[in-house]
Formats: sequence, structure tokens, C-alpha cells
Amino acid sequence: MMPHSNITPETRDRARRLRTELTRAEARMWNLLRDFRPRGARFRRETPIGPYIADFAWLSKKIVIEVDGDSHETDQGRAHDRARDAWMRSQGYIVLRFDNADLVDAEDHVFLEIEKAIARYLHD
Repeated sequence: MMPHSNITPETRDRARRLRTELTRAEARMWNLLRDFRPRGARFRRETPIGPYIADFAWLSKKIVIEVDGDSHETDQGRAHDRARDAWMRSQGYIVLRFDNADLVDAEDHVFLEIEKAIARYLHD
């Protein structure tokens, strides 16, 4: 079997594990993103991209969506996110971030923000 690009077996195994352990907010996001499927969007959950694992990614369009919980609110978490987002952007990805609370309190707003960001790739 051919190895996949620059993704280590450890990262691939971790992504597989994470797919079975979605948080409540991630589950809500997944349901929301599936609403875009009839319009051509093909998001995947917990997808390895280089040394990182994106919560959700539409690989062919290079769009990453992250759902941030409490661990992202620390200095270390914010620094990690900045480095990760910079790396993703250097690879040509657009990164959209939403807090867990956004999905609980303003899911319609999240949907509209994502739709606006990906509109040029959607068909009706």
C-alpha cells in the first residue's frame, strides 16, 4: 500500500479515534455541514492535513472548519491555534473557527457564516 503524503501513521490513527469521539458541539457542526452536501460540499470529519488534524475539511476546496472548546482559551491553546492556522494558510487553506458556544447559542449565524465563506463553491 502506498503511504499518504506527509501524514504519519500516528496522526492517521489519532484522527480515526477522534472520529468516534465527537463533542456535542462537533456533532452539531457535522449535522450543519451535512446540510450543504446536496449543494456539492464534501466535508470530512477529523481529517489529517500534514502534521495536524482538522475538525472538518473540504479537501478539494481547501477549507477547514474548527470548533473550539475550552482548551483553545489558554495561552498555550491560542499559540497552538495561531501556529496551526498559519501552517494551514501557508498550504492554501482557508480556516474558519467557531466557539462551542456559537453552535449552541447561534447555530443559524454559524450556518450563514459558513455559507457566505463557501458560496462560490456551492450549486443550487
